[in-house]
Amino acid sequence: MQYQNIFKQGNIGELTLKNRIVMPPMGTNMAGHDGEVTDELIAYYEERAKGGTGLIIFEFTCVEYEYGKGFARQLRLDDDRFISGIHRMSNAIKKYGAKTFIQIHHAGRQSNSSLINGKQIVAPSSVASAAVGEVPRELTTKEIKDLVTKFVQTAVRCKQAGVDGVEVHGAHGYLIGQFLSPQANLRTDEYGGSFEGRIRFLEEIVIGIKEKCGDDYPVTVRLSADEFIEGGIDLELSKKISRHLEKIGVDGLHISCGTYESMETIIESPLLEQGWKVYLSEEIKKEVTIPVITVGAIRQPEFVDKIIAEGRADFVAIGRGLIADPEWVKKTKEGRVEEIRTCINCLHCIHSCMANKHIHCSINARAGRELEFKELKRIPAEEKRHVVVVGGGPGGLEAARTLTLKGYDVTVFEKSQKLGGQLHLVSDPQYLKKMNWHINYLDNEMKRLNVDVRMETEATVEEINALNPYAVFLATGGVPKLPQVEGNTLPHVYTYEDVKLQNLVFENKKITVVGSGMICHGTTRRLAEAGNEVILIEIPTKASKRIGAPTRLRLLDKLRQINVNIITDHQVTNITASTIVIEEKATGKLTEIDSEIIIVAMGVEAYNPLEEKLVEHMDNVFVLGDAAGHASLEAATRDAFEKSYILETIVTERKEDIVETV
Repeated sequence: MQYQNIFKQGNIGELTLKNRIVMPPMGTNMAGHDGEVTDELIAYYEERAKGGTGLIIFEFTCVEYEYGKGFARQLRLDDDRFISGIHRMSNAIKKYGAKTFIQIHHAGRQSNSSLINGKQIVAPSSVASAAVGEVPRELTTKEIKDLVTKFVQTAVRCKQAGVDGVEVHGAHGYLIGQFLSPQANLRTDEYGGSFEGRIRFLEEIVIGIKEKCGDDYPVTVRLSADEFIEGGIDLELSKKISRHLEKIGVDGLHISCGTYESMETIIESPLLEQGWKVYLSEEIKKEVTIPVITVGAIRQPEFVDKIIAEGRADFVAIGRGLIADPEWVKKTKEGRVEEIRTCINCLHCIHSCMANKHIHCSINARAGRELEFKELKRIPAEEKRHVVVVGGGPGGLEAARTLTLKGYDVTVFEKSQKLGGQLHLVSDPQYLKKMNWHINYLDNEMKRLNVDVRMETEATVEEINALNPYAVFLATGGVPKLPQVEGNTLPHVYTYEDVKLQNLVFENKKITVVGSGMICHGTTRRLAEAGNEVILIEIPTKASKRIGAPTRLRLLDKLRQINVNIITDHQVTNITASTIVIEEKATGKLTEIDSEIIIVAMGVEAYNPLEEKLVEHMDNVFVLGDAAGHASLEAATRDAFEKSYILETIVTERKEDIVETV
């Protein structure tokens, strides 16, 4: 078997796991309004267990809902009435041979008053998190001891619910991490003032769990080995903490990093390399003999296997990778690595939860909706029909994949020489590498499923009609959007597509780039690196709104490092043969910028030349992705999957509408 290290059994305490893959705890916003387990949440985790994951650590679960809540719909186990739901969820997972842990959690100063009914947040000391901006109330000594009891009681309920073990959340700047941190804990009583004082809270929790649940009940602790904030926990302090935790009976360490103030180190953007923080677990592993779990945008089986083979960690946590493809482990074990739908680190799952929606994935439309979209049902053989897809971008290919799996004969028309559409326009080297993972996945699916893909063929109404299709999906994409100002069609005005697809080369030119988003930043970087004098007029676009604030700041910083002049809070008023005129939004002040070349990267507008003609001849015409005005990978994928999944229902409803109209 390939990747043998991944599929070796491993132990955490006395618990044996069937392989070395861990699903780490990730908030989903899928608990009920009171923090209870829901059927949707069970189905979500069950899908990952069915896919072969060795250990599933249920998302962070609140030990005190009054002050400890960290999410709008966070799981809770601070009362016996929640045991039955956890028991039902654990049983659903364990029937597939997976083991289950629960991560027990209190947000401390990383909660906020709106989450806890207007109350003041609490912490070891009255030191605000810069990311939250609310000054917490310092906990009394009695309250701290009560919280120790609540953590322990929650762990007891985990065991009563049939959960195999418990993970104590001491990472990411939450309450336990706040006690451990010299920056957040300024107490002078028994819970502060020294290493022994700062670690006492966690120590009492661990010892209490072991006393109540038994020495053989596995307890792991998640740690931020480096918080990456001034005065916070660093790697040397984490080594000392780790040695102490092993000494008091902890069965394993789950090594992460960061706090809300360094969020980009907790949840990596596409700009960071795969496994960039494995070095942290590697350093901790040198200090302890108990097993260590590593994490950090780890995506590819060969990378995972190498981590274990080299002894850098004992287990590997794959988080967003299992959101994107619940069958990651199964496909790896069966030698179907090319079929893995690899996470591209786009952060859409995070953004959806932060917007108080349930978890979504930009490349897996079923994530979080497993009950709504169960396994695809093939149409009866006698109903097998032809479907045409126009456009080989992500929306068109997702439709082709889904329809083929359902049993349709699918023909894809793609006018260019390669599949992938707008995904090829990403320029940042790290992000492009990840985007290529998805392009390769879609390309491979077309080959694996024997889809009739006609490259370098621009579909016409006549060609489509000649196939007599049951339905047509138009995924013809979009064309670059231009600012609606005088001079936007002058010959020195180009789009990002011109630069990327035509490989235009400019040297020693004064260039102004207008726009924002990943493609815009990548284009700007390439132009600056080629020796041009580049100014970026950052204009908000739909694409830029999908980029988190930390990622945006990182992108802008990278541009400044290569001497790009960045101008924000302006709009373009007109373009001349040698200048671009911008207006400051706040004051109305006009500025004229000398520009030999102007590059526009403001996103796309719909390109849909076939729909109007096709609907004259057929009823079942559907428009997808950019062609329908959905300017994101997630929207294109979701739209394609949904319409393909319920195609027969849509067609039936349309027929009924026609009958009623007649």
